[in-house]
Amino acid sequence: MKVLIVGANGQLGKGLSRTAPDEASIVSHDIDTLDITDAEAITAVVSEVHPDIVFNAAAYTAVDKAESEEEAAFAVNATAVGYLAEAARGVGAQFVHVSTDFVFDGRSGVPYSPDAPTAPIGAYGRTKLAGEKAAGEDALIVRTAWVYAPTGGNFVRTMLRLMAERSEVRVVADQIGTPTYAPGLAAALWTMAAKGAKGIYHYTDAGACSWYDFAVAIQEEALAAGLLDRAVPVIPINAVEYSTPAERPHYSVLDKASTFAVLGGPTSHWRENLRKMMIEIKTHG
Repeated sequence: MKVLIVGANGQLGKGLSRTAPDEASIVSHDIDTLDITDAEAITAVVSEVHPDIVFNAAAYTAVDKAESEEEAAFAVNATAVGYLAEAARGVGAQFVHVSTDFVFDGRSGVPYSPDAPTAPIGAYGRTKLAGEKAAGEDALIVRTAWVYAPTGGNFVRTMLRLMAERSEVRVVADQIGTPTYAPGLAAALWTMAAKGAKGIYHYTDAGACSWYDFAVAIQEEALAAGLLDRAVPVIPINAVEYSTPAERPHYSVLDKASTFAVLGGPTSHWRENLRKMMIEIKTHG
């Protein structure tokens, strides 16, 4: 089985390589080796590799910057997705694309199902929704949220740094969602692709929390793992107190029932995966 991974050096891309089945022969590309906004370059790579599966783990994820760079975000999150999907279709490959909870407005009081009405409230969400449409109905599209991994830039790594440097941290408490451990998401994508899933699905870890809850848990687990040597106060604040260029959804918990049906069971709880990551950082650095 030949597999092309685009965005291979990101959190998810690394997770896909790490969780790949033994029979997968992987060709990896990232921004330094493939410009996914170049249709001809994509066609050439896909034609040369002739993969059975194309995983698109590349994305413009700078949510605040996208407000002033929507055209650049659209090029990566939408136009390039169309190029990848078309090239995959041209060689008969399955196309797997990852999207986001930001396609929703966050005004729901219940978890969003895959067929819930979309209404992005910012440039990032608009470009990712356009990417879903560009991927096409024959693609496997998996929406996720709050992704983190042992390496790379993410909320967990940021909190660990701030908790080590500061006398307190202030974290938004009125935005609710679910953390997602990148290796777990990657493993799920492999399973869903192997089963030939198509259409839109949702995947995060189990449970729900606020960013404040997440930060408190990060400190508790880091202390238990010996990654921090002292506790600092974690202060809950409202989103309006932490002004950013882009508005975030206040509630973006995703309904994963259809995904569980494909995977054959539920995902691990977010706290369990957070603990797993702390142990990995402690063990491997």
